[in-house]
Amino acid sequence: MMRHTISILLENESGALSRVAGLFSARGYNIESLSVAATDDPTLSRMTLVTRGNEQIIDQIKKQLNKLIEVVKIMDLAEHDSVERELLLVKVKAENSVEFETIKRVVDIYRARIIDSSKTTYTVEVTGDQGKVKAFLHAMESHNVMEVVRSGALGIARGMTALKL
Repeated sequence: MMRHTISILLENESGALSRVAGLFSARGYNIESLSVAATDDPTLSRMTLVTRGNEQIIDQIKKQLNKLIEVVKIMDLAEHDSVERELLLVKVKAENSVEFETIKRVVDIYRARIIDSSKTTYTVEVTGDQGKVKAFLHAMESHNVMEVVRSGALGIARGMTALKL
């Protein structure tokens, strides 16, 4: 089961997201991550969806997506040279200055950023590919992680290839 990041250009209207999610639900396909936002054209949204499947399943998903009226264009980024990034926010509790310094060293190693701090917590922002995000979370396991928020993958094709009308 190969991982596929599918970018979908769709009409920016209520119910469009629900119909795409419903398509996956009705067929028993899993969505690993989903991100949607308006594009530079206010009438269009771009959805980035990560799923897994063999070639036959992915072909079926793409065909079904293309049948939806709201879907304007799709691109399977697994078929192109592309860049993917995730955003991770982690809130970590630290009881003393030694813990704070240890956390700061891990943050520096991963080129992350401390975006908020209090007397007992740091909130850290990490951006990178899925491997970097997983590695950072693994490095933080020995600390008192209070909360984790992940954006899921965002992806874009490299070079002149673009998902555009």
